[in-house]
Amino acid sequence: MPNFSDNPGLPPTQETLRARCFHPSEAFSEFCREEIEQSIGDRFESQVRKHSQRLAIKTSDREWTYDELNRAANRVAHAILAARGARLEQVALLCEPGAMAIAATLAVLKTGKTYVPLDPAVPKARNDFILSDAQIGLIVADAENYLRACDLAPKAVAVLNIDALESRLVDENPGLHIPPDRLSYLMYTSGSTGEPKGVVQDHRNVLAKVMGWVNVVHISPGDRLSLLRTLNVSGSIRDLFGGLLCGAAVLPFDVKREGLAHLAAWLSGEKITIYNSVVTLFRNFGATLTGRENFTGVRLIKLSGEPVYKRDVEIFKKYFPNNSLLINMLATAEVGSTRVYFIDKNTPIHETLVPIGYPMEGCEVLLLDSDDKVLGANQVGEIAVRSRYLSPGYWRRPDLTAAAFLPDPEGGEARIFRTGDLGCMLADGCLVHRGRKDSHVKIRGYSVELAEIEAALNELDGVKEAVVATKENRQGNQVLVAYVVPTGASPVAVGAFRKGLAEKLPDYMIPSAFIVLDRFPLIGPGKVNLRELPIPGTARPDLDVAFALARTPVEEKIVEIWSQLLDVDQVGIHDHFLDLGGDSLLASRIISRVIEVFHIEVQLRILFDTPTVADMAAVVQRELLSHAKPDDFDRALAEVECLSETVAQALLSTREK
Repeated sequence: MPNFSDNPGLPPTQETLRARCFHPSEAFSEFCREEIEQSIGDRFESQVRKHSQRLAIKTSDREWTYDELNRAANRVAHAILAARGARLEQVALLCEPGAMAIAATLAVLKTGKTYVPLDPAVPKARNDFILSDAQIGLIVADAENYLRACDLAPKAVAVLNIDALESRLVDENPGLHIPPDRLSYLMYTSGSTGEPKGVVQDHRNVLAKVMGWVNVVHISPGDRLSLLRTLNVSGSIRDLFGGLLCGAAVLPFDVKREGLAHLAAWLSGEKITIYNSVVTLFRNFGATLTGRENFTGVRLIKLSGEPVYKRDVEIFKKYFPNNSLLINMLATAEVGSTRVYFIDKNTPIHETLVPIGYPMEGCEVLLLDSDDKVLGANQVGEIAVRSRYLSPGYWRRPDLTAAAFLPDPEGGEARIFRTGDLGCMLADGCLVHRGRKDSHVKIRGYSVELAEIEAALNELDGVKEAVVATKENRQGNQVLVAYVVPTGASPVAVGAFRKGLAEKLPDYMIPSAFIVLDRFPLIGPGKVNLRELPIPGTARPDLDVAFALARTPVEEKIVEIWSQLLDVDQVGIHDHFLDLGGDSLLASRIISRVIEVFHIEVQLRILFDTPTVADMAAVVQRELLSHAKPDDFDRALAEVECLSETVAQALLSTREK
């Protein structure tokens, strides 16, 4: 077994690029190893003392200094302690993304309890399972989600509305001693057993993850980091605490609410220096850029969560400044970041797939064969990470923990985590990703177990058998495709499958396409030949609404936009956006195109409030009429005659106003 090294070297070119990772106007302070032997709250409070009046958090409605964020977190912490005392327990967080969600996260950590982030957008059944499995003692919610939290809360579990706390509450640090091995958070991800599984981390491990990230890219107080992920995914830890534990500013941006159309202007206007996102988001963002954007302040673009391809590097080279760097990282919820690869405008990318790169501080990557023996260079094996700072395991699942986490064969403090990813180590120590050895996939940066989707599909009425696979769509993104053998001969509409799954699974786990087959191709008894499953075509799926042609020029243009971005040959004006394979990122791209084509301002939510071409056209027409010159009204109103009486009256009322 290779020696465990905390300070691995990098090849000369990579070392040169790494040396460029600094903020030009700020001195970088190294995150020292001894500083991980404390709690997250202690580290944050030390930054408050150093940078009390520096910007910590900025959202559309709040702009807090470190002192203001700390006091807000302390008020919530004291409210939690008043309600539950200092007992060790799990506290669920049900908040919209933003400053108060961050304050609540810090508050739970300051009390010594374990926070369990919930997503308000996922089905109630999923959050019910998490609340029960995590043995929640308290739910902390904002005003927007308070009633939802009350509906979720089991008997004897109280709900704390953080937006209703009195400002007179004590805002001093709680001052509790929290050891570094205390559990910090419990995050749920897709599970192969058909139910979500919880990954736990302690304070020491989180600080070790942040230390590695901060030191490799030299985060300093002058940096302004984007926070594009919600707090219920593990990647947000690096983004959030990478800034707040170093005196930098963290700026959340809710892509689902704001849309990709405004992301470029936001990055420029807010002077973001470090952009963090999953690859799919960056790829879709790149498709909205024109080359006229000003990203001179961006020094680092960090991508993770999915494989990075040469075409993603081309987006970086085309639209971002010459002095910026692109960073590809290998990271998992159980380990954090383990490998890094630096790219600048002159870095040649010879292969389609970009390497994962070279070691980061505090961990060692091994390649194992099926017998757990270490492989040498240029051999493909399972990627395993050897480190002192691995997750303690999976919550209440000792079987899964024992299967994934191995003791150090040398008897040291480190353990080995089997990632399930396949890789090949080149002769110079560079790691290249070679796919997965199981049914675990990454969709839009989320970890998804295909078995969980298949289990949910097989429980639906009318489904005899179901298999889920991933395919690459025309935009180059991995999407989920469900293959279903029905119980009867009668056709089943896509909407029925989607509606059934939406009651159990989050939106990113619902397949983009459903293909009905008479039987599955097999390569052995009961084993489906995934290679022989048909690739989804561009034909309109079987829907429960009749196909209807566009009636107006506005509808025709929107049909064209939908058809191109959804990769569907025919789009009916009454077809539901989600039934055609739409998702939140495609929605953002459609709204961006609508804004570009019609020169109007519309919000992303209209696509989910009005999820058909006909509905969207009515909204667009209303906006056009509200800004039209008098000479344009006759032409615009002529189109109204083609619409329903209700829609027409709504549009005509715009002129009257």
